Amino acid sequence: MTISKECIGLAAEFAVASELCKRGIYAQLTFGNKKRTDILVMTEHEIFTRIEVKAKQGVTWPNCKGIYGNNVFLVLVDFANKNEEERPDFYIMNSEDWLGFIKNEITRLKSKNPRANIEINSENVPVWRDQVNKYGKPYMGMGISPKAIQEYKEAWHKISDQMPAS
Repeated sequence: MTISKECIGLAAEFAVASELCKRGIYAQLTFGNKKRTDILVMTEHEIFTRIEVKAKQGVTWPNCKGIYGNNVFLVLVDFANKNEEERPDFYIMNSEDWLGFIKNEITRLKSKNPRANIEINSENVPVWRDQVNKYGKPYMGMGISPKAIQEYKEAWHKISDQMPAS
């Protein structure tokens, strides 16, 4: 099954919201394409956290820019090799997990290529200073494979454990 580019992001956001709601966590989707928040998690009285969702159906999640800030989560949704009756795989990271992951990845990449000029900006985005786009700006983001983040598979507790007691 191949999901169109127009639908895969929405399918992932709805799938994450559904998984949260199944766990008794109220999740509200945000709409629009100029945002860094796909889902808001609410308590009875306030917005508790925000979640960024990324979907893939190929080998990697390309160009992930990640997350930053307190009490923010990234959920990577993997539709690869799934038919429409199958549930996708989910990988859940908080800001600390994301920062640790990209630091390790950059260390690994620099050990293979010591001349690689990769930095992490103030929003925890990997910036490749030696790779520029057609506008002369450095490439930002990182491709991620499921194999590299297995420890975060189905780690819904990262969100539920942070929820205030009701």
